[in-house]
Amino acid sequence: MTTNRRSFLKQAAGSLAGMALVPSSFALAESPKKMWFDISLAEWSLHKALFAKKITNLDFPGIARKEFDISIIEFVNQFFKDKAEDKTYLNDLLTRCKDNGISNHLIMIDGEGSLGAADAAERMKAVENHHKWVECAKYLGCKTIRVNAAGQGTAEEVAKAAAESLSKLGEFAKPMNINIIVENHGGYSSNGQWLSGVMKQVNMKNVGTLPDFGNFCIKRGATGCEDQYDRYKGTQELMPFAKGVSAKTYDFDESGNCVETDYSKILKIVKDSKFKGIAGIEYEGSKLDEYEGIKKTKALLERVGTMV
Repeated sequence: MTTNRRSFLKQAAGSLAGMALVPSSFALAESPKKMWFDISLAEWSLHKALFAKKITNLDFPGIARKEFDISIIEFVNQFFKDKAEDKTYLNDLLTRCKDNGISNHLIMIDGEGSLGAADAAERMKAVENHHKWVECAKYLGCKTIRVNAAGQGTAEEVAKAAAESLSKLGEFAKPMNINIIVENHGGYSSNGQWLSGVMKQVNMKNVGTLPDFGNFCIKRGATGCEDQYDRYKGTQELMPFAKGVSAKTYDFDESGNCVETDYSKILKIVKDSKFKGIAGIEYEGSKLDEYEGIKKTKALLERVGTMV
């Protein structure tokens, strides 16, 4: 072996040995920190385009994938309210989901009656109205439907009525492995202590909450919110029962941070609760185009989600 060849091999061996001492630095550079939650897109983020009939519910799966590279979606029943039992329509929707590699997470249900109504017959009618959406969720491969716990009366009266309805709906959904979750959606439900109390009354594994980061206004007036519950306190109170979270945004600053909600603070609350589920983008602002608002919300979640 020549002197030059021996020197080359000696130098190469030394270099490899040195590299072996610092593998972690290379790993850190090449493997960014993984987020502890998945991201979905709530259909309500596109409600302006949907109500204007620029797009339809059938377009939603393709838009989620092609425009935002999101593979999990959350439907809103308002955009296919007469199709819950239409198998031809649902099969078309399923085909579009499959073609775009989409997983269906939940359906948000509105307009099917007050689950916290004072009148027993009205409550039971509302429960029955939700049955078709439980079955629709099962057919579409969703795990959950989001409902509302609205009603008239004192906080205690509505809580008792809502707990009764949610228990009955939970029993109906249980054999189908469908979750029933309540969003803080105005009125008593935007009081985290009240809604967590309702969950304790129900005490069922498939009945839970959907904490919405930006929806803690208990009472609205002509000039805006007149009774605002603390969003961080409310989120912390609802997280023990959460089967998803709604990442609500309205406006952003120049750095891409949400103006109304400190995402570092609120996502830490979510993480500290041991939550490892799905955060649904729900952009509801007016200053940005819906598509741009969704993109900014996704970027915010991805950035903060790897830092918290």
